[in-house]
Amino acid sequence: MPLPLLGLLQGHSNDAALAGLAAAGCMVWAVAALAMVVFPIFCFWRIFQKAGYNGAMALLCLIPGIGMIIVLCILAFGTWPAGQRS
Repeated sequence: MPLPLLGLLQGHSNDAALAGLAAAGCMVWAVAALAMVVFPIFCFWRIFQKAGYNGAMALLCLIPGIGMIIVLCILAFGTWPAGQRS
């Protein structure tokens, strides 16, 4: 009894199995890409809140190209309202 993966290499028509494998691979990549977008926004949201800013400023990261630079400049060079309360 041959292994199921070897059937793909023998030229048999297993289009449904190959399409399912491709769909599963695409789903894995989609979840990974979503995590790579959502996780930094979550982290910057928390940093903005602890600095005394509105956490929604973390959504500036979604601006293509310069969003992350804007966020880092605000945090690095801005005066943090949370530090001025004392």
